[in-house]
Formats: sequence, C-alpha cells, structure tokens
Amino acid sequence: MSVSWTSVCPVPSLGGAEGELVSVRVRVEPRLLEELLEALATVSFPINPQIHHHLGPKTLVDFPAYSQRLNEVREALALHGFDPECVEVRTMLEALTNSD
Repeated sequence: MSVSWTSVCPVPSLGGAEGELVSVRVRVEPRLLEELLEALATVSFPINPQIHHHLGPKTLVDFPAYSQRLNEVREALALHGFDPECVEVRTMLEALTNSD
C-alpha cells in the first residue's frame, strides 16, 4: 500500500470548524492589564493568556483563538474601552516560528 499527497497546501495552517487557529496579541499599558484580562474573561470561549511584562513600556498578552472568534474578542475589548485595533493576529505557525 502506498500513500501519496494529491494536493499540497502552500501555507500550512491549523483549522477547525471555527476557522483557522491563530495567535492573538494585545499590547496594553501595564496599569490596564487587569482590566484587559477582565474584558477577555467575558468572551464565550476560554482564554489562557501568556503575559509578557519585560518588553518595553507595554505589556503583551498572547493567546490562541479561532479566526471566527476574533470579532467577539474585538467587541469585548471595545465594550471595556479598549481600541479593537490593538489586536494583532498572526497565523499560529508564524507565531510559533517567529516568537519575539
């Protein structure tokens, strides 16, 4: 028995029923970290954030999410007074290979 690939995806990605799994990054003033975490706690899916305090004047909060859930994240941030454009999104593969 032999196995062969009939098509090759040019850019590998992780996907599921809710779209591609992506890496979400939010930059926030350290004094607003607790408020940001409270905003993220209001979304309808669990978020397990990685918090990076040592990177300049901003604190970085990274977490995975599915692409179809990004609007929910942006809306939760907006409801708590954050600019929804502060959300940076990268493919999970890019985030894993280019962590900074």
